[in-house]
Amino acid sequence: ASYGPNPICKGCLSCSKDNGCIRCQHKLFFFLRREGMRQYGECLHSCPSGYYGLRTPDMNRCSRCRIENCDSCFSRDFCTKCKTGFYSHRGRCFRGCPPGFAALEELMECVEGCEVGQWSEWGTCSRNNKTCGFKWGLETRTRQIVKKPAKDTIPCPTIAESRRCKMAMRHCPGGKRRRPAKTKDKKKKKKNLMERAQKQHSIFLATDKTSQ
Repeated sequence: ASYGPNPICKGCLSCSKDNGCIRCQHKLFFFLRREGMRQYGECLHSCPSGYYGLRTPDMNRCSRCRIENCDSCFSRDFCTKCKTGFYSHRGRCFRGCPPGFAALEELMECVEGCEVGQWSEWGTCSRNNKTCGFKWGLETRTRQIVKKPAKDTIPCPTIAESRRCKMAMRHCPGGKRRRPAKTKDKKKKKKNLMERAQKQHSIFLATDKTSQ
């Protein structure tokens, strides 16, 4: 219906020139439209966005949805479609889905997601399956999937993660210690050099005495 000096009372059982429809036909919904400081009654087949149809013995009415960010609702406290950018979840509208639920983008709904348990303690620091022989290694912790997601397209969060750690034992017990071996080789080379130097010095002294 449109309103001017003479309102058009389509679907009305009774109509007012100033206020539009006052009563509607049985199957239609009465909707009170506000325009600035004035308001007009309309009789509609379906209620506009943000309202739901409430049927009563007296007269069917369009009642406002009480759910925040709701575009259309089934009842006063249960939203069936949220406004753009919001996800529907159990009759409410959310910017992001609650914990344990995943966003289904094509329907803008929150569905049961992948539920995981608590993290385990960090494991033993190791490298190449050894817990010694290196300065640095990796330690890992895990968690179990408690409940699989409702849809296969919804990924589960990571169930294992690792971090760098310092080995408790740099050298393995009973193993060859490469660094001491290097030190031993250096000492041996130094000793040989000293012996050669002493030998050359002795030859020099003997030659010098002969020349005298």
